[in-house]
Amino acid sequence: MPRLRELYKKTAQKVLSKQFKYKNVMQVPRLSAVTINMGLGEAAKDKKLVSSCLEALGKISGQKVIVTKARKSIAGFKIREGWPIGCKVTLRGSKMYHFMDRLINIALPRVRDFRGLNEKSFDGRGNYSFGIREHIIFPEIGYEEAENVLGMDVCITTTANTDAEGTALLKLFNFPLKG
Repeated sequence: MPRLRELYKKTAQKVLSKQFKYKNVMQVPRLSAVTINMGLGEAAKDKKLVSSCLEALGKISGQKVIVTKARKSIAGFKIREGWPIGCKVTLRGSKMYHFMDRLINIALPRVRDFRGLNEKSFDGRGNYSFGIREHIIFPEIGYEEAENVLGMDVCITTTANTDAEGTALLKLFNFPLKG
């Protein structure tokens, strides 16, 4: 069992249940999914960059990556319908908990001048989204093998109903929120 899931089962569930006075165990907020998205922007025309993006995100997530394609042509962005514009992966279950553990304890502390993530990035429903500027903060990606430094968006989806519940859940996982 992943370390964060064990932490949730043993301590976080009880603490959240007392803090928010839930009557049922199923009301206690929990992580439901983590979605990682890499947008390629102008570099989407380069097939080599698309494949390196797929490979990097696959190494980071440990799961098969989906290529996102343009739904319609937009002349201003110089893209055509069906062109690859990014890649994404949705993690659930034990892979999600393993990724969160690596993110909290290994990757985020490797960010230069890191002082915590903004607590205002909740969406009003207990879900948290943030961006990472360099994908090379993950130990799976070596500095030498990274041709381009790519950014990514991470969305942590929870079953929490409010931002306060989501904040409490993430803080129990030692998520580095500043606020």
